[in-house]
Amino acid sequence: QVQLVESGGGLVQAGGSLRLSCAASGLTFGTYVMDWYRQAPGKERELVASISRGGSPYYSDSAKGRFTISRDNAKQTVFLQMNSLKPEDTAVYYCKARGQYTYWGQGTQVTVSS
Repeated sequence: QVQLVESGGGLVQAGGSLRLSCAASGLTFGTYVMDWYRQAPGKERELVASISRGGSPYYSDSAKGRFTISRDNAKQTVFLQMNSLKPEDTAVYYCKARGQYTYWGQGTQVTVSS
């Protein structure tokens, strides 16, 4: 059974930092592209960052220069380091595994206060 479990969310003041983790199990992690998405209240889910099987990152415009995605294939975990957080970063953050199949985690809430 495949599981993606996000952690690391919470409440932080504007300008602060958080590090999200997504631990995967039940899949061959190294064969999957890993994505971080977010969904704010009343808005569509949007891609924040992605990392290829080889470790090449992609960032949305909103994430560039502030967020860093990384992966540890040995630990089957993908990370999202978020710095200089803004109130508009408030959302539920989800990780997604893309490969032979697609899997989603349950999400972790990030709230940035002004």
